[in-house]
Amino acid sequence: MSKPLQKPTILHVETVARSRLFNVESVDLAFSNGEQRVYERMRPSNREAVMIVPIIDDHLLLIREYAVGIEAYELGFPKGLIDPGETIYDAANRELKEEVGFGANQLTFLKKLTMAPSYFSSKMNIVLAEDLYPESLEGDEPEPLVQERWPLAHLMDLLEDPDFSEARNVSALFLIREWLRAEGRL
Repeated sequence: MSKPLQKPTILHVETVARSRLFNVESVDLAFSNGEQRVYERMRPSNREAVMIVPIIDDHLLLIREYAVGIEAYELGFPKGLIDPGETIYDAANRELKEEVGFGANQLTFLKKLTMAPSYFSSKMNIVLAEDLYPESLEGDEPEPLVQERWPLAHLMDLLEDPDFSEARNVSALFLIREWLRAEGRL
């Protein structure tokens, strides 16, 4: 068994770039072995996000949403930021209503994921939504999101769809598969 690692000492933090959405910081670090390095990161935030895996009539409910980073439409699960004062479950139900027009009577927390932790402090909470009922809220999307239903019986075939490639969605797919197996539903 190896000894626990000692976290580097932060010597200096400076904002090196700023935009409407992002604040890039330069972080000078000293490691326990004497090495020093300069890293860049997005300024840490306490705000987390939620990704919802909705199941309705033995199908996953997915959305197709434009992703400007890859300049293409991506197939995935509904997601969004958790607003101040909201619980993970409140945010999951709100995003579900905004993005797919359903609320959920049953929400199950699956896992909290980090995303590119070398650069971001962001955390994504993966939540299963079941026992859905129709209810819509107005969201902030610039266009209506296209919904797609995917049969649970062919769950892992989603990996063959070229539009289903974002790492958080793929992680959620594996988490839901393992949860369904543990529940005896796969």
